[in-house]
Amino acid sequence: MAALARESHQQRFYASYKLLLGAPSLSAVNISQLHHTAFHFQPPKNWINGPMYYNGIYHIFYQYNPKGAVWGNIVWGHSVSKDLINWKELEPAICPSKHFDIDGAWSGSTTILPSNKPIILYTGVDSNGIQTQNYAVPANLSDPYLRKWIKPGNNPLIDPENGVNATAFRDPSTAWWLNGRWRVLVGSERNSRGIAYLYRSRDFIHWTKAKHPFHSAPNTGMWECPDFYPVSLSSKEGLDPSYMGKHVKHVLKVSLDDARYDYYTLGTYLTNDDKYVPDNASVDGWAGLRYDYGNFYASKTFFDPAKRRRILWGWVNESDFTQDDVKKGWAGIQAIPRIVWLDTNQRQLKQWPVEELNTLRGEIVKMSHQKLKKGHHIEIQGITAAQADIDVTFYIPSLDKTEEFNPSWEDAQRLCANKGSKVEGGVGPFGLLTLASKNLEEYTAVFFRVFKTSKKHVVLLCSDARSSSLEDGIYKPSFAGFVDVDLADKKLSLRSLIDHSVVESFGGGGKTCITSRVYPTLAVLDNAHLYAFNNGDETIIVKNLNAWSMNKAKMN
Repeated sequence: MAALARESHQQRFYASYKLLLGAPSLSAVNISQLHHTAFHFQPPKNWINGPMYYNGIYHIFYQYNPKGAVWGNIVWGHSVSKDLINWKELEPAICPSKHFDIDGAWSGSTTILPSNKPIILYTGVDSNGIQTQNYAVPANLSDPYLRKWIKPGNNPLIDPENGVNATAFRDPSTAWWLNGRWRVLVGSERNSRGIAYLYRSRDFIHWTKAKHPFHSAPNTGMWECPDFYPVSLSSKEGLDPSYMGKHVKHVLKVSLDDARYDYYTLGTYLTNDDKYVPDNASVDGWAGLRYDYGNFYASKTFFDPAKRRRILWGWVNESDFTQDDVKKGWAGIQAIPRIVWLDTNQRQLKQWPVEELNTLRGEIVKMSHQKLKKGHHIEIQGITAAQADIDVTFYIPSLDKTEEFNPSWEDAQRLCANKGSKVEGGVGPFGLLTLASKNLEEYTAVFFRVFKTSKKHVVLLCSDARSSSLEDGIYKPSFAGFVDVDLADKKLSLRSLIDHSVVESFGGGGKTCITSRVYPTLAVLDNAHLYAFNNGDETIIVKNLNAWSMNKAKMN
């Protein structure tokens, strides 16, 4: 269950938006049907997060203002599913009603207690803006959907103590059990230092703050939505959050409010000291690893005991907002649920869409051993290109013309902006032109570019939305991340999920993921096209390509 994002950023955005319109308030924004997703979860309005599995049912909770697309009256919306793909909307689970949450029921998480009893920990905001941690329990455990939740009278459970920033104290994590006590993290910030505070409890009701923070880092700002969990060193199977075996690493993920992106480190949980220490190669903050190098924020994982997997959900956010973004339908969209596990190199995580997504696959088109010479593009025909799943393996016959990599090119996103899909290279750019208009006035390019150093090859994956729309004034970024792969076999794989206004891509078997939110004007519905392309000197072979038209999921 997860952090039901987002507070300060949206408040600032909507304040600016009201001034822009010259209006005292905003009514609900109608989402453009041209850009409404067909198989990505999308609530009626606003922002989403928060998964859990309980008695055969998956639950998603989302931060939601039932009175419109404005900040305020924040409740926990609630939908349920049996397969993570098709969803049924229920009434809100938590609404502001008490002195401790009268100004909003903000972010939180759920823990399954002994005897199979779920409990929600969430941040409530009082009329003075003070943030406290509270709890709610199901009113009726025999209800398979857990429709109603109640707030016991002993709330709040955790108040900000002296020295804690009371207006930056939120997003309690899923709890874990160790040595006779529950532990939970709460995100915070002090003097630009991001902090994850640790609290302990024997009974889940009386909590005591640890003397020292669980982990912190300078110059990283507010740590929202902290998430902490173990990953196996030898298996893709997920682990219960309380698992403390020898053959594990731990992951600490935080959502940086200043950056609006999610960052994680891999490291060691020192259980005797109740502290987390990142690996030497794992960097805190802006230069660190990310789940997703695109529009992705306020994510949360949960353990699915039915299939022994850890599932990651993230919010497809906008990192910048304009009036047109809202007009076009800025509202909560959830990335496809992903399984997450530790790469065999033990330096990063890997991610892949849950297998249930495959049930939406319809008509398939295949391509193999197709040459892409410099300047060529080939259309993948016979599918609904605006609503598709593409899985392709490219083969690079020769790496002789690979460009030299400049050590100053540390910023992948800037490198992608400078060397986009139109800039000819040695090996690449090559990949897919998604949501493309017939004459390529519009397209979102998802592509690889290969460089070399004296010791290895460097692979860049880009999702470049700068040509995604002819409309001016909307957010059209170029996103990118490096892919840590060995090119000994000269192969690169790419999977892209295309859903009208979302392009969600997985490079190198899930080593690098990039999600882009786009708003085409020509390349919509039946007028969208899909191409494979190459603008590099070296010929590229489309070794294998499978493309499926995707059926529409049942949503709310």
